Amino acid sequence: MKPNNHQHNPDNYWLGLMIGNSRLHFALFLGEMLQANWDTEYLSPSLIQQLAIANTPPDFPPLPISPIPIILASVVPTQTALWQTYPKIQTLTLEQIPLAGMYPTLGIDRALALWGAGITYGFPILVIDAGTALTFTGADANQNLVGGAILPGLGLQFASLGQKTGQLPLLNSREIIELPPRFALNTSDAIHSGVIYTLLAGIKDFIDNWLLLFPESKIAITGGDSKLLTTYLQNNFPAIMEKLILERNLIFWGMREIVIVNQE
Repeated sequence: MKPNNHQHNPDNYWLGLMIGNSRLHFALFLGEMLQANWDTEYLSPSLIQQLAIANTPPDFPPLPISPIPIILASVVPTQTALWQTYPKIQTLTLEQIPLAGMYPTLGIDRALALWGAGITYGFPILVIDAGTALTFTGADANQNLVGGAILPGLGLQFASLGQKTGQLPLLNSREIIELPPRFALNTSDAIHSGVIYTLLAGIKDFIDNWLLLFPESKIAITGGDSKLLTTYLQNNFPAIMEKLILERNLIFWGMREIVIVNQE
C-alpha cells in the first residue's frame, strides 16, 4: 500500500458505494485505510438528500464529515441516476480501471473486484463473486482480462424455482444451516441439494480449469454468499481451500487503488 502522509486529515475521509443488483454496499475510508463497511437496502431520494445534509439514514453508522465525498460504482442505471443529485459524487467508469482487454459491457463490479484482487494478491488471479449472480472473472500475469462466466447465484436459483413453478416452495440461502443430504426425502431438502451440490461442482470445475491455465494463480472469492459457499467447499473439496482467499471487500480494494492513482 502506498504511503499517505495526510492519513489522519479529516478531509481524507471518503465513502465507497457499490450499487449492486439487490443492495447498496458501503465502505468508509480514511485515506487508504478501511474504517467500516455495511450494506443497506436501496435508499429513496429523500434519504439520499438526508445523507447530503448531515443526517445519516437508517442502518448507517455516524459519518465523520458531511457531506462526505462518495466514489460510486453501479450496475443498476436507475439507481445511479438517483445519486447524481448528491453534492460530492464521483462515478467510476470502466475506462478508469487499468485492466487490458476489457469489453464494453463488462460489469464494473467484476472489473473492480478483479483489479482489487490482482493488486492485493498478485496476477494472475481468478475472482469468484457469489452475489445475486455468481460470476467468474480472471486476468493473466500481464493484467489482461482472460474472461469469465455468469450464472444465477444461490438465492436467485432458489427464487426462480419458488416463483416459476406451481408447487415448489420459495426458499433462500439464509435458511441453510448445514449441507443437505444429496439424495433428499423432502422437497425443501431436494431443492437445497440440487442447487448447492450442482453449484459447488460447477465452482470446482471452473477452478480446476483455471489452474490448468495458470497453475500458480491465486483465487479469491467475494460477495454475500461467499462465506457460506467457502464453508461448503471446505467440506467437499478441501484441497481447493489451499488456493482460495475469502475477502468481502475486493470491489473496494479496486476502488481504493483508483482513488490513490487520481490523487498522485
